[in-house]
Amino acid sequence: MQSASFSGQAGIIHKAEAAAGPINSHTEWGLLEEVIVGTPANAFFSFWDPIDRYLFSEEEVAEIEKYLKFRQPYPKEYVEKARAAIGRFVHILEAEGVKVRRLEEVRYDQAFRTPDWTTPGGFCAANPRDLLLVIGDEVIEAPMCSRSRYFEILAYRRLLREYARQGARIVAAPRPRLRDELYNPDYANPGSLTPHVLTNAEPVFDAADFVRCGRDIIGQLSHVTNQAGVDWLRHHLGPEYTIHLIESLDPKPSHIDTTLALLAPGKVLVNPTFTDVKKLPKVFDKWDVLIAPDPVPFNTRPRLMSNWISINTLMLDEERIIVEKRQAPLIKKLKDWGFKTIPCDFEDHYPFIGGFHCATLDVRRQGKLESYA
Repeated sequence: MQSASFSGQAGIIHKAEAAAGPINSHTEWGLLEEVIVGTPANAFFSFWDPIDRYLFSEEEVAEIEKYLKFRQPYPKEYVEKARAAIGRFVHILEAEGVKVRRLEEVRYDQAFRTPDWTTPGGFCAANPRDLLLVIGDEVIEAPMCSRSRYFEILAYRRLLREYARQGARIVAAPRPRLRDELYNPDYANPGSLTPHVLTNAEPVFDAADFVRCGRDIIGQLSHVTNQAGVDWLRHHLGPEYTIHLIESLDPKPSHIDTTLALLAPGKVLVNPTFTDVKKLPKVFDKWDVLIAPDPVPFNTRPRLMSNWISINTLMLDEERIIVEKRQAPLIKKLKDWGFKTIPCDFEDHYPFIGGFHCATLDVRRQGKLESYA
């Protein structure tokens, strides 16, 4: 099944008029007006993708299976606790004046296939940031490398059609085939052609491997984003934008929002264990580089993410920031740096592999396209 691309009247909308349309988000910190929030409904723990099999050791798999059974729906209690966490989060967003949009519920416990492979089921729609990238007035559907997430976009179709009817520019990157040649089981061996699971057989990337500060996009290569994917995105965005890549030191790099967070013009929060703060892109040369404190280890199980999910925060504007309530050291630091912190109990969402930034997609933020270098 091919992903639809909703063009609407985008072809006659000029960038100067983009702010009047339904989609407008150039940064991670402009005043947040409208946001899509994910759902854990009908989640299925496939854990079948090549990247899963190649990245996790037998010992790690055995530990995960103590809590979640592979190729089965998530236990009801996990889903209900995650729903409650999302409910607390949404309550804060709406109380702070943000319009919240919700997704259709789609079944993920169904096997599906393409001419090249089959999978016992999908995953869930808990993390909109993973598969949709908003750049200005455009929404880009990412060509994700996960077979189990191939049809995850179905939960977003109703909203995307609505935005398209209102004139939004909505496009899909070329749908990848995800054949075996895309994955490198020997990536960790000396002399491997690629340092990550992915080869460059075709362009793939997760949208969550990129964050935005106007004309500059900060990204990384990882186990879910290859150079071919970055090249496609550069070509698609054109000369108005520059994509800068950081070098990840994460032992299992996947999504940039546990490595750095763009908090405000001239302020970047950095996890010093996942990247060398002395080798940040030159766009940050005049910025304040805020070093994140060590995270408080999270309590929920299984452990599918690093404790550095602590910096996976959400800016409501240049001052207000939503932070997991147990991250007391980070909350103190943020206050010292002049931010207004809004704590939220969100750890029950972590088994669905996402924090506040992952669980949302900015639809509208105030601001226009400019440079912050």
